[in-house]
Amino acid sequence: MIALAGDESRLYEPLLALLPVDGLSISTFGHVLAAETISASDAQSFRLDELQFDLGEGPCWDALETAAPVLEPDIRKRPKHVWPAFSEAIIAENLGAVFAFPLMLGPLRIGAIDLYTNQPYQLGEQDIRHMEVLTTVVSRMVLSRALRLSESEHVGEADMATRRAFSRREIHQATGMVLAQLGISAADAFLVIQGHAFAAGRSMLDIAAEIIDRRLSFAVNEKQIEGSHD
Repeated sequence: MIALAGDESRLYEPLLALLPVDGLSISTFGHVLAAETISASDAQSFRLDELQFDLGEGPCWDALETAAPVLEPDIRKRPKHVWPAFSEAIIAENLGAVFAFPLMLGPLRIGAIDLYTNQPYQLGEQDIRHMEVLTTVVSRMVLSRALRLSESEHVGEADMATRRAFSRREIHQATGMVLAQLGISAADAFLVIQGHAFAAGRSMLDIAAEIIDRRLSFAVNEKQIEGSHD
């Protein structure tokens, strides 16, 4: 069981203990949360995040965009034209393999976990399955952390409204609809609504009303799935 405990910067520790890599980092970026390295096992991991943030390209960006892992068992053999600036920047870095797994909760794309090894290395199928499970757990923790830290900055009339009994009923109803749309737990469905409201700069009550009125849906239809593979 992974626990944030008191020091969130040490979240990398249980993951590093489970995986055959030399270092890893957990970061947020994209449209939902600001770019930030939450936890890094070493200076190299932090540097890997920093380069990708600064350049706006690299494995973590592709992982988040495609909602799928990016596995580079020999990063030096990756065609330079794919990530031209990133490929140039890592020439002096001690990197053999780089792997990036997206952090997502429902439709919310939160960030990524980057892993590296000093020598070329191929992650095994079991390692990839472990990461798929771990990224779900970490995504929930990271989003909860961001929302918790933002609470003191977003207390106002709209937030007070969400505490009224009628508002709670609407949010509860919307949570049930998101749960059905995505096939996730009630707690995660609530987090999806809360995270979407945070990213949009709106109240949960507003988002809940749109969900109930069917003006907003998080369900992925077949056309969206087909389009993601084009």
